[in-house]
Amino acid sequence: MKQQNSFKRDLLDWFETNQREMPWRETTNPYYIWISEVMLQQTQVKTVIDYYHRFTERFPTVEDLSQASQDEVLKYWEGLGYYSRARNFHHAVQEVATQYNGNVPSNPDLFGRLKGVGPYTQAAVMSIAFDLPLPT
Repeated sequence: MKQQNSFKRDLLDWFETNQREMPWRETTNPYYIWISEVMLQQTQVKTVIDYYHRFTERFPTVEDLSQASQDEVLKYWEGLGYYSRARNFHHAVQEVATQYNGNVPSNPDLFGRLKGVGPYTQAAVMSIAFDLPLPT
């Protein structure tokens, strides 16, 4: 047990010294974390950072994204590839706007039913935004 605690402490110390700055680590906003998780699927972090900034500047809220046309959403996604991610995300955000008053559901089962939300995204958003201990 002592060795395990030492390893944990060493790992956390290493992370504090070597972590990369990522804008989605600066928030617990579930919408922003969800954006990052979708963008990071099959895409390198260094590529996602600029897209994340542009996307969140243009669509800062669930309401803003839900009211945008799919063409505009795809324009802001252009270059990230895997456009079905953007279409599914846009559809899911529209559902959040209408069914959940613009609030990303904190219930894992409800969130997991949204279009394009798989087990990893579900667990990541629930654990980071809502501090729910879901496995990834």
